[in-house]
Amino acid sequence: MTVRQGAGVFWRWWTAGTTSSVGSAVGAVALPLTALTVLDASAFEMGLIAAASYVAWLVVGLPAGVIVQRLPLRGAQVGADLARAVAVASIPVAWWWGWLTVAQLVVVALVVSFANVLFDVANATFLPAIVGREQLHARNSLTSATHAATQLSGPALGGLAVQALGAVPTVLVNAASYLVSAALLRSLPARRVDAPDRWPPLAEMIGEGWRYVTRHPVMGPTMWTATAVNFVCGAQLAVYPFYLVRELHAPAALVGVLLAVEGVGSLVGATLTPWIARRWGTARSLVVACLVAVGGAFAVPVGVGWPAYLAFTVGNVAFAGGVVVLSVTTRTYRQTASPPELLSRVMATVRFVSWGAIPVGGLVAGALAGLVGARVTLFAFAGAAVLAPLALLLSPVRSLRDLTDLAVDGPTAREHVAAAP
Repeated sequence: MTVRQGAGVFWRWWTAGTTSSVGSAVGAVALPLTALTVLDASAFEMGLIAAASYVAWLVVGLPAGVIVQRLPLRGAQVGADLARAVAVASIPVAWWWGWLTVAQLVVVALVVSFANVLFDVANATFLPAIVGREQLHARNSLTSATHAATQLSGPALGGLAVQALGAVPTVLVNAASYLVSAALLRSLPARRVDAPDRWPPLAEMIGEGWRYVTRHPVMGPTMWTATAVNFVCGAQLAVYPFYLVRELHAPAALVGVLLAVEGVGSLVGATLTPWIARRWGTARSLVVACLVAVGGAFAVPVGVGWPAYLAFTVGNVAFAGGVVVLSVTTRTYRQTASPPELLSRVMATVRFVSWGAIPVGGLVAGALAGLVGARVTLFAFAGAAVLAPLALLLSPVRSLRDLTDLAVDGPTAREHVAAAP
């Protein structure tokens, strides 16, 4: 599946992802503000929209790995971008004609969600094909740092654009970014698929990826850690805008800035991850990162007035920084330790479980916030975040310095894991 043709291929891939990330970050502010300010959405409706944005991982997350393995990799990414562009562009069209409803926002979120599944699995599978193994950690850190920078600038720009133009017109920025991304990805070399004469049954291929991950002494525990973190992230996606607008009474521009500070934590975390991994070891850095994230989650809902804005900022930065260290480190480990023929299925299995927790967290948080308020809900989910470091401390990871210290990577990895009890 190797398609390496020089550094230019990576930078085009990086530019495509960066462009769509900026648009998505702007849309991440514009969409909930459209629901809140244009359609007067309730807390539960906000939870529905947040859940719809990730529910596809529960529906097609596992088959996505097999689908990506069988499809032209570049074509899957371009098709997903075009589907997302059309779905998002339907929002301003419906608004212009007076047809926009919360139900449409949920449907758009669903379409984007399904496209995101294929795109993300394909994207994670594509990177090891265009950069060398020795560069993977640095390139993963770079892409995470870039994503963090877009999360830092995008929401702030989105908040200002919503203030100046209105929430719905700002959504068009997101649609345009997907079109630019599709054009750039279309220029990348196609991956050659070494297809067998007859593919094994879908269920058999899915099961092989599932068993590999869940029986793996490192990938299994880190997957459950990511699941706990993403359950909390789903709650934050649903409740943060509601908390800032309805309980702290923040104006739209300030909402954008407060949401954007997540990017500061992500940028710092992504930038420091290679240094932290070298100094402390990848396994130890995961435990520390999770503990930092837990502390951040508890800080977010503290205080009233301007101290509340400060607490939200500090907590958001700490939580995001810890999560990014976790994400970069575990993603790099999966890309290097997985057998190449299993990589797309490993990525899909982990994301099916961990990202599938995001819509569940969003729905639970939306329902809970309607009953007890956003602040109490955020404290409750901070308590749930404690499960993230606990999953690591109850696994073999607790005794390691580096994840690779456990000798299950290499040519015989599949046999080692298959034999695990």
